[in-house]
Amino acid sequence: MDLLNEQVTHKSFGTGSVVACDDSYIEVRFELGLKKFVFPDVFGTYLTLVDPKLAKRIDSVKQKIELERQAEEARLEAERAAEEERRRQDQERQELLKNHKLSPVSQVAFWCDQTEQENVFSEWTVFTGLRKSGAHKGSPNRLVRLHQNSCCLITAREANEPERDRRIVGLFMVGENFIGKLCEDGDIPAHSRYRLRLSPEESEKLLFWKYYVNERYPDNMTWNSGRHRYFDNVWMAQILQDIVALKEESADQDLVTEFLDHFCYMNRLEKEDLPRPNGALARESA
Repeated sequence: MDLLNEQVTHKSFGTGSVVACDDSYIEVRFELGLKKFVFPDVFGTYLTLVDPKLAKRIDSVKQKIELERQAEEARLEAERAAEEERRRQDQERQELLKNHKLSPVSQVAFWCDQTEQENVFSEWTVFTGLRKSGAHKGSPNRLVRLHQNSCCLITAREANEPERDRRIVGLFMVGENFIGKLCEDGDIPAHSRYRLRLSPEESEKLLFWKYYVNERYPDNMTWNSGRHRYFDNVWMAQILQDIVALKEESADQDLVTEFLDHFCYMNRLEKEDLPRPNGALARESA
C-alpha cells in the first residue's frame, strides 16, 4: 500500500507526513523530527490516517494480518500438542518395552484370500479384522500379545482344498516401533527389513499344519472361524529354519538367515536347540 506523503496524526506528536513505508515499518516526519513505527500495528492505537478511505483500508489490512497471526498461532499450538502427544506415546512405549514380559505364544497367523495377499505384500501391512461381538463390536481387533519379538504369518488355502493343505505364503516381523497393546486402527506394519513373500512353488513345500497343533485336539486340522490365531514362538522359529533350508544357494539366503537369527535373538531362542516340527501333519506321519 502506497502511503508516501499521506497525512497522519499521532496522540503525542501531532500531525505528520509519511516519508517511508514497507511491510514492517512506517516512518513519519513530525515537527519535532522523524519517528519510526511498526506497520501496520501502530494504526488504530497511536497513529491515524487523515484520509478516512485509507484508514479503512488499513483496518482491513490489520484484520487480515491478525487472522493470519491467529491461524499461525493455532498451527504452532497444534504442532506443540502433537509433539507432546508423540513424546507421551514414546514414553509409554519405552515403559512397555522396559517392562515387557516375553510371552511364549506371541506370534500370529492370518488367513488371507488372494486379494488380501496382494495388498499385504504390496503395502506390507495386515489388518487384524473387526470385533464381531461385545461392547466394542465393529472396532478393530487389538492383538495385545504382539510386540517387537512377534512375527505375522500369512497363510492361505483355496476354497476347494482341504484344511490340511493350508500353505504359508509369506511372513514378516512387526514394525520396529509396533506394540499391539497400543494399536487402535488394527493395521500391523511390517518390519523394514525382516519381511518375505514366498513363491508359489516354495509355498507348496511349507504347510501350516506341519508346525501348528491345537493341543486340546492334536489330531484335528480345523481353522473354523476367525481370520487369525496366536501360536508358539518355537513354531515360528521352526518355520524360519525350514525357509532357510529352502532358500539355500538363492539370492535370499543371507536375508532369511539373518531373519532367523534376529527372530531367535528377540525371542531368546537358540536355533541349534530347536526341536523338529511336531504339528498335526508331522504327528500324523510319525
